Amino acid sequence: MTVVATHRQESFGVRAGARTTQRRGRMSPGKATALAELAPRWMLDGADGLTTALLDDAFGRRAPRLLDIGAGTGEATRHYAQAHPDQDVVAVELHRPGIVRLVRDLDRDGPASVRVVEADALAVIDQAEPGSYRHIRVLFPDPWPKRRHVGRRMVDPAFVRAATDLLPRGGTLHLATDWADYADQMRACLRTDRRLGPALEERPPRPVTAYEQRGIDAGRTIVDLVAERIS
Repeated sequence: MTVVATHRQESFGVRAGARTTQRRGRMSPGKATALAELAPRWMLDGADGLTTALLDDAFGRRAPRLLDIGAGTGEATRHYAQAHPDQDVVAVELHRPGIVRLVRDLDRDGPASVRVVEADALAVIDQAEPGSYRHIRVLFPDPWPKRRHVGRRMVDPAFVRAATDLLPRGGTLHLATDWADYADQMRACLRTDRRLGPALEERPPRPVTAYEQRGIDAGRTIVDLVAERIS
């Protein structure tokens, strides 16, 4: 089991072995072949850091960008890109079957303004340049619902601070969860960074993801929090 131990991950309070960044999901030979064929067009190598220059080259333009953390199979990712053709989207995901579906959909139907990164989200944030993303979105991160596992959650004050570093003034940090105590934790974490204005509890337009639907089916309340960087 592989754990990426960057200095910023340590600042997030991650205990040894608490957050794994192993590539997840078994793939059939057909999916593996599809990924190998489509990766050069739709995927970015985040190993050396996604610099502004690298992203400009990959997208062929300089545009506002969304960092979409935990894109899953990409329904919400593609919807956002289609609704915002003036923006580029960097989708971060580790679940390989989900990545395969996303790049297949992109190759069939676009839009061309999405690139996928198979990497640990904290490593991507750690290596990014300040002000490089107009928006950062984390939809339904792993809730780690058991009390003894709460420390494994992605969103904590250090994550909010690091994400806010990447936003220009006027940029937004959007978090969503279907677990009430995680929503409370997210609210509290957003309040720790004075550069962010009060979080608005509103659901921006997006399709209902498979994970979100499971929460709805279980009777849980969906909470979206959107905070703007004001200073």
